[in-house]
Amino acid sequence: MTTDTTAEAGRDFIRDIVQADLSSHKHNRIVTRFPPEPNGYLHIGHAKSIALNFGIAREFGGQCNLRFDDTNPTKEEQEYIDSIQADVHWLGYDWGNNLFYASDYFERLYDWAEGLIKAGYAYVDDQSQEEIRTSRGTLTEPGKNSPFRDRSVDENLDLFRRMKAGEFSNGARVLRARIDMAAGNINLRDPVLYRILHAHHPRTGDKWSIYPSYDYAHGQSDAIEGITHSICTLEFEDHRPLYEWLLDKLPVPSKPRQYEMARLNLTYTLLSKRVLTQLVRDGHVSGWDDPRMPTIAGLKRRGVPPAAVREFIKRIGVAKANSVVDVGMLEFCIREELNRTALRRMAVLRPLKVVIENYPEGQVEEIEAINHPDNPEAGTRKIAFGRELYIERDDFMENPPKKFFRLSPGTEVRLRYAYFIKCTGVIKDAAGEVVELRATYDPATKGGNAPDGRKVKATMHWLPAAQSKPAEIRIYNQLFANPSPNAADFAADLNPQSLEVLSDARVEPAIAEGNSPDPMQFERQGYFVRDADSRPDKLVFNRTIGLRDTFAKEVGGKS
Repeated sequence: MTTDTTAEAGRDFIRDIVQADLSSHKHNRIVTRFPPEPNGYLHIGHAKSIALNFGIAREFGGQCNLRFDDTNPTKEEQEYIDSIQADVHWLGYDWGNNLFYASDYFERLYDWAEGLIKAGYAYVDDQSQEEIRTSRGTLTEPGKNSPFRDRSVDENLDLFRRMKAGEFSNGARVLRARIDMAAGNINLRDPVLYRILHAHHPRTGDKWSIYPSYDYAHGQSDAIEGITHSICTLEFEDHRPLYEWLLDKLPVPSKPRQYEMARLNLTYTLLSKRVLTQLVRDGHVSGWDDPRMPTIAGLKRRGVPPAAVREFIKRIGVAKANSVVDVGMLEFCIREELNRTALRRMAVLRPLKVVIENYPEGQVEEIEAINHPDNPEAGTRKIAFGRELYIERDDFMENPPKKFFRLSPGTEVRLRYAYFIKCTGVIKDAAGEVVELRATYDPATKGGNAPDGRKVKATMHWLPAAQSKPAEIRIYNQLFANPSPNAADFAADLNPQSLEVLSDARVEPAIAEGNSPDPMQFERQGYFVRDADSRPDKLVFNRTIGLRDTFAKEVGGKS
């Protein structure tokens, strides 16, 4: 069987294995899976796994299952299940009819566990969690057998069935595999297969008082679903011998193979679900979809296009060794995609009023502005121009340094799409702060060019004072100030400037009236998207990312 694999993700060692297995007819059809635990929202690290598993299925004509490993009801919620499905769809992937849950297999997993007991491969242990942990030994010292390891099959079956019936309290007993307490791999030192947990499950309700461990449920779920390539991150490499031991000892319908890849690590970012959960619970962020969060929901709310995430995953590739990726690569992919797709608009984030004294009072004219410099099909729009305008406060200095080329007393600049203006006066308040500028304009420079050929050194964006709309702008920066934040004390590395709220910004009417959910470029400012909090009576926009290149390049279509 030959398959074209020149699709979006390129080639890597996992795809080479898949191709070899198809070519040798080891498998006639590839089946992968994405198996999240529904105990939180997905983050960009999960996006790598989603893109790989669904991408392989798509490229090789196979199938990818979405399977929830819902084996810990104390941490699982329907909210997380719903958000995970939404995030996978947002990234551009679909599981069709192949939606499964580990809880679908609880009956079969339980029957198989009884089979392990009957074969002498499992026993009920009465030790506490701490006693089990202590007796497992270390990397240099073997573990110690449990005093309950040699219970009879009948006693183990009786206790296990009573565990299932709910007779015992949480933590009173566990079911352990009987393997080898002296094994060099600690995961083979009689791992826990079942624990008692009296908790309401989102799908099975109160039916079960015992729940399988991840290690026990995961491999067997793979086997039940006929998974051919079970792709995990490197921390599961030491778990593979246990994965294979269970498959060998149980009457499973198939024998999947586990493969490990490097997980995604980003600078200025923590992807620990524990940390992300605590950030939400402690109020450091507004929720799982806070635009500062590395969650897929956060990226979406921030205005990051799914195509940019897919391109980022493609560029970092699939490796066998862990490494840290500079967050700048993700930002580059976001800018590259938005530069290609985002319409251009004008917004003034920190307004400073300008009165053009020689412009007729009451007169308003329409200025034509292009919607995208590299896409003529995007068309143009009209912006009102009149006597009173807003410019960016940072674009004016009363006493500028030598290389300040924007507006200052006596200097002339170009207003984007409009006219040349010259600052003729400065008005200050009682505290000495500049509150308004006076200027003149040259009517002969309409469109931004002087017929006499004179040049200006700056082109500035602007908005009409009367027709522009008020808006709140949220400027998001990295959540952590440290490029390598400490997960153990993450609060100490939080960036106090991760969010700046500008409540007096102005946006052009096309932004307010368009009501588009798509990101747009605010010229010279960056890329922005309408926030979920935005309402007709209070416009709210999030900055997706700033501009790397200068406005001069943007004018030439190279932003």
